[in-house]
Amino acid sequence: MNLPKLHRKPKKVYIIAALTLFVIEVLIEQYAHDDFIRPYLGDFFVVILIYSVVMSVSNFKVLSVAIATLLFSYAIEIAQYAQVVSLLGLEDYKIARIIIGTSFSWWDMLMYTLGILFVLIIEKMIAKLNFFK
Repeated sequence: MNLPKLHRKPKKVYIIAALTLFVIEVLIEQYAHDDFIRPYLGDFFVVILIYSVVMSVSNFKVLSVAIATLLFSYAIEIAQYAQVVSLLGLEDYKIARIIIGTSFSWWDMLMYTLGILFVLIIEKMIAKLNFFK
């Protein structure tokens, strides 16, 4: 089987993706107070947002950024398990609670993984279709 290589797209593609995902995340935070969109899709989109931001400001390879983003997301989730916000005495700082988070969930780990798998699938599809060449 001949799989297409994962090549970087022009930075403007990642910038547009990052801005779009940022708006989606803000809308989710402001308006989605449910049991699915906010807890699951928000985590799914946030890893794609992080990936897009890193790709838009760096020259790293697709797979390297995807793996690093996933490991970073896992590290944040583990920090939630360890109650880092409380350990650092940051409970009163809303921004710390938002960025680091306060509750561990295996579902979050799954959504991060699915988000990065989605990124890799999209990157392969774009490569296979020869977009941006």
